[in-house]
Amino acid sequence: MTTEKGSISIHTENIFPIIKKFLYSDNEIFLRELVSNAVDAVQKIKRLAALGQYNGEVGEPLVEVSLDAAAKTITISDNGLGMTAEEIKKYINQVAFSGASEFVEKFKDAKDANEIIGKFGLGFYSAFMVSDLVEIQTLSYQEGATPAKWTCDGSTEFEISDGDRTTRGTSIILHVNSESEEFLNEGKLQDILDKYAKFLPVPIKFGTKTEQEEDGTDEEGKAKYKSVEVDNIINTTNPIWTKAPADLSDADYLDFYKQLYPFSEDPLFWIHLNVDYPFNLTGVLYFPKVKDDFDMQRNKIKLFSRQVFITDEVKDIVPEFLMLLHGVIDSPDIPLNVSRSFLQADSNVKKINSYITKKVADKLAELFNKDRKAYEEKWSNIGLFVKYGMISEEKFYDKGKDFALLTNTKGENFTFEEYKEKVAPVQTDKNGTVIYLYTTDPEKQDGFIQSAEKKGYDVLVMNSPIDNHFVSSLEQKLEKTQLKRVDASVANQLIEKDEVLESVLSEEQSTSVKAIFEKAIAKPNFSVEVVGLNPDDSPVTVTMDEFMRRMKDMAKMGGGMSFYGNMPDSYKVAINGNHKLVSKILASTNEEEQSKFAKQAVDLALLSQGMLTGAELTAFVSRSVELI
Repeated sequence: MTTEKGSISIHTENIFPIIKKFLYSDNEIFLRELVSNAVDAVQKIKRLAALGQYNGEVGEPLVEVSLDAAAKTITISDNGLGMTAEEIKKYINQVAFSGASEFVEKFKDAKDANEIIGKFGLGFYSAFMVSDLVEIQTLSYQEGATPAKWTCDGSTEFEISDGDRTTRGTSIILHVNSESEEFLNEGKLQDILDKYAKFLPVPIKFGTKTEQEEDGTDEEGKAKYKSVEVDNIINTTNPIWTKAPADLSDADYLDFYKQLYPFSEDPLFWIHLNVDYPFNLTGVLYFPKVKDDFDMQRNKIKLFSRQVFITDEVKDIVPEFLMLLHGVIDSPDIPLNVSRSFLQADSNVKKINSYITKKVADKLAELFNKDRKAYEEKWSNIGLFVKYGMISEEKFYDKGKDFALLTNTKGENFTFEEYKEKVAPVQTDKNGTVIYLYTTDPEKQDGFIQSAEKKGYDVLVMNSPIDNHFVSSLEQKLEKTQLKRVDASVANQLIEKDEVLESVLSEEQSTSVKAIFEKAIAKPNFSVEVVGLNPDDSPVTVTMDEFMRRMKDMAKMGGGMSFYGNMPDSYKVAINGNHKLVSKILASTNEEEQSKFAKQAVDLALLSQGMLTGAELTAFVSRSVELI
């Protein structure tokens, strides 16, 4: 072949500066692009052989990445189908740049590298992100083909000449530029390959590694070992999501989980995804044991396209409430180079999102119906997913209401229907509304729980990070149902009934008691009222209005209630007019003694809720010693 020089047929000289400029921040993906191309070439020769269109020896499929730091080169070599000189002209010089003018116009203002790579066949040209010279050495599988060489220095000029490759396939040699010498590091390349090529379907070799091999026995009969150099194959070519669930054991799923997340606890269970219509999707999603730190657990789902890693930011593919799941999703219907805007707009992505939601709901329903006891044991971990899903996805709520559980302070679990049947006879107010009582902290709110239980009420435990929102969601969904925190009021007033326990105090005495307590408290954000309660109930109860407290709690979680978050806390102080302490205060003629008893009773109420601190706590302790 005579040496041929030419110019790539594009209408602009600006293509390479644009590639370098826009892809600079994400330049490590050049290796993903070139290795993926090499894998495609190997798979194509296997397909041609299977179809009878290639009768030569296919050999063991292999892609090899090699580094020569001294020569400043990185080589990606494959034993795929190779190219002729004519094919180089077609696929490298023409097809890759067929849309170059449109590309330059469309993406000159792009900010995201993923908006660019892969468009207009630019995958190969990502090589110029790190190279000042790129060389192709290739030999086609076609009978009688001769080796060809292509070189380009990142301008629009190229040269094609005779190559020196003697075996079928292609080698891409990158002469790394001075700005990209960080890639002339074995550890750096290993990390990139581990990230993007860990599960590619063709073995990827990167140098060698030392392993220990058994080498006979010593004098005591114990095994001896010797060090041997073996190929460093960085990938598993048949990961579990490419296999049929029937061919896999629990141990296979757990081993794969440990491979993905080496330092994590075993997952609770998993879902194997496998669908080929109306889109292609495979994968395995694991339910981990959830910790309170949500952010640490997010972005643990890895997205692949034909076993090539794309990203672990899968927000638009996986429903928001399942972002805490771990695992992998692989879909050839998602292009290798995806932008955020593409994911949000793509119809396949929306279908995948719905499919995953349905699969998760079906799996949870199956677990619940198959072995309720085992399901209940896992509820403390999976409840978070279920509640989050029911709040954020209407379709998931419709399915979830059959397997979501409500847990009370006795540790008993109920479905929504079961719980309503349990409490409705006792906890329906005078307006026909069923009142669910709940605690966010059973230990701190124990006094209120005991008071409620004395009246025959049941109290739910709602102490997960998402329960503030879940409580509000339940009120909107459940018919004629209201939820109140057990410390939102005194037990008699939590559920308004027709019967009212009157205070034994006269109106004049109530006014006097109220004045004594207001003076003793002396805080503008505490409002005092005298109520008729059981004589055995606490003399003083301090509560925060249910609505106000809930809004403030949601504001703390960033629930869009910042207006309430900025408002000062306000409390209701209920004085039990039927308690003997109130009679004792009224019987005293010493104003100082009245104030002391009132203050002590209020401080006891505050102490029971952990609201007594600092100087007020010190004064309470001193006063208690004095009263003893």
